Parts: sequence; structure tokens; C-alpha cells
Amino acid sequence: MSTPAATPDLEEDVDLRAAPLEPWEVVVWNDPVNLMSYVVRVFRTYFGYSIERATALMLSVHHDGHAIVSTGPRETMEVHAQAMHDYGLWATVRKAS
Repeated sequence: MSTPAATPDLEEDVDLRAAPLEPWEVVVWNDPVNLMSYVVRVFRTYFGYSIERATALMLSVHHDGHAIVSTGPRETMEVHAQAMHDYGLWATVRKAS
């Protein structure tokens, strides 16, 4: 009959704190396909932005080539970017600076 092997006493410090949530951004890029009025409608319909906010974002897309349309947790921003793709807009997700 064999005796069980001795287990050494291990002291491990385990940090169970959640990693801090880092903000991410959804960036919508300019494209030659979608009308400005359509982009405003998408921003109003999907994000619930006012006509003024949606128009300002659309103008940033048009004049600057892109606009940050939402900021938040990465998983949520990925869902928003996919929704923009579903509407036919070109969008990417990036870590907020």
C-alpha cells in the first residue's frame, strides 16, 4: 500500500479584480455610395440621435472623412459597428485615445 504524496503548502496571491474598462470608439468613414440624408437617418434610427447631432456627425463624416459616432465597452462597440455595416455604412472599432 502506498502513501499519498505530500502536497507543499502554496501561497498564491490571486488578483480577482476586473480589468479596468477601456473605452472603444465606433468610427464611421466616408464613402462615395450613401447619401448624406441616408447617413443622418441611420444615425437617428439606430443611435436615437437628434436631427442636429445626427447631421453634425454626418457632416464630420463628409468633410473630415470620418466621425466617432459612439464610445463605450469594446463588445458594445463591435455590435454597433456591425449594425453600421448592416445599414451599408463603412465603420471600424478602435481603442479610444
